[in-house]
Amino acid sequence: MRQLNLDHLQTLTKVVELGSFSAAARALNLTQPAISLQIRELERRFGLRLVERMGRRAYASPAGRDLIERAGRIAREVEEAAAAMRRHREGRLGRVRVSANDIFCSYLLPRAIQAFRRRQPEAEVLVSIASTSNAIGQVLDNHIDLSVVTMPVADRLLAVTPLLGEPLVAILPPGESRAPARIGAAELARHKLILDLPTAKYARLVRGWFEAHGVEPKPIMETSAFESTKQLVAAGLAASILPRVTTETAPAPGLVIRPLKPALTWELAIIARRDKPIEGAVAEMRDALLALRRR
Repeated sequence: MRQLNLDHLQTLTKVVELGSFSAAARALNLTQPAISLQIRELERRFGLRLVERMGRRAYASPAGRDLIERAGRIAREVEEAAAAMRRHREGRLGRVRVSANDIFCSYLLPRAIQAFRRRQPEAEVLVSIASTSNAIGQVLDNHIDLSVVTMPVADRLLAVTPLLGEPLVAILPPGESRAPARIGAAELARHKLILDLPTAKYARLVRGWFEAHGVEPKPIMETSAFESTKQLVAAGLAASILPRVTTETAPAPGLVIRPLKPALTWELAIIARRDKPIEGAVAEMRDALLALRRR
């Protein structure tokens, strides 16, 4: 069956509303034969008489009244759809799907979402936690619009936008206040260590820093729960390496924090499909993420 023509429904409604084909033609800026043709096409489509003439006036048949009532609901839905599209075009409505690893989701992404919400209060934000390898797959499969990942990332299908370099710092128990102003791998390895799970790209970055200076780290505990790590270090159990931002948010009392020697930076980037337009709410979220550079 052919698709229902919305203009024909409008014509039927106007004919019955005004009571004549000629009046409907004037109102719709059409000829009377065009109005008659549209009504005939509707009647042929449904196999029913929709308009009845009584004297010089046109009335809706029972089937015509039913169709006009439904046409009104359809017209309202169409108008609401058009209004929604206008809001999308103006950037006031939309949905954005974002993923990042648990560190970024815990400490940095909330700041970006707050800024995004101030500019896009009606938009829907869906957030998921994903490792870099999983995030790449999600973006390529179009399950995620934007993802924040650990560099390096190389895929010809991805647009990679550098985001920020987050310094990593050593955290030591409260009794280590006389520790050097900057701590190297050998000095840090003299402590018991709590490190991230070895499968994470971030964790490989930290282990690579130790190994580049001839030190093989042997952690007594491996966890990605950084708030727990801070509390355990504050209790004197061990030392650790964490992104600086984790020590700025809800710092554990007494922690001794030192820069690393040489410095180690966790490089982050935003990835999206190269062939996917970045517009509307997605563009606003990308801008909110990029604003983290100024924090």
